[in-house]
Amino acid sequence: MQRLKFAFLAAGLLIGLVAYSQQSKKEKWTSLFNGKDLKGWKVYGTEKWYVEKGELICESGPDKGYGYLGTDQSYKDFELTLEFKQEANGNSGVFFHSSLEGTKITGWQAEVAPPGHWTGGIYESYGRGWLIKPTDDKDKALKMGEWNTMKIKVSGGQVTTWVNGQEMITFSDDKIGAANGIIALQIHDGGGIKVKWRNIKIRTL
Repeated sequence: MQRLKFAFLAAGLLIGLVAYSQQSKKEKWTSLFNGKDLKGWKVYGTEKWYVEKGELICESGPDKGYGYLGTDQSYKDFELTLEFKQEANGNSGVFFHSSLEGTKITGWQAEVAPPGHWTGGIYESYGRGWLIKPTDDKDKALKMGEWNTMKIKVSGGQVTTWVNGQEMITFSDDKIGAANGIIALQIHDGGGIKVKWRNIKIRTL
């Protein structure tokens, strides 16, 4: 009987350790940008993506078209944090649950844009358009020309974004919850755009 009790205790301890290990693995933050090159990413389009002084930079090229830098892997439920610094126009964004054919992207964008253009809002590309915009009073969280921190959380169909600690939007959408795909940084068309990125990290939920 005593041996049986020890066996049950050992089995319970083992199950607990496995569950803890799995949970720890899910909660571990992983860097998506190594500060040296574009390893782990793929360039879509002819706009410029390069690394300089440990920063990932996107810049308009001669074609002045849309451009994207997408992850090699897909991510469904996650928390993503990154820093961005807008120079010149600064119209960009962070796509999730996305796929690309050339520079035609499907998925959802957490907007990164100049003041007054709804940074932190969610836009569905080649679909329903704007799904939700932050209220005007939240726009002051954005610091144009300085480093900003954005956080995006996607869990099931619920999406929340923050800019510099300010919650910008929270909403739920069944279509997002059913989808999966890569994460992609965008450079908008029109030319004259330059945005810097750093400290891009993700953890699965």
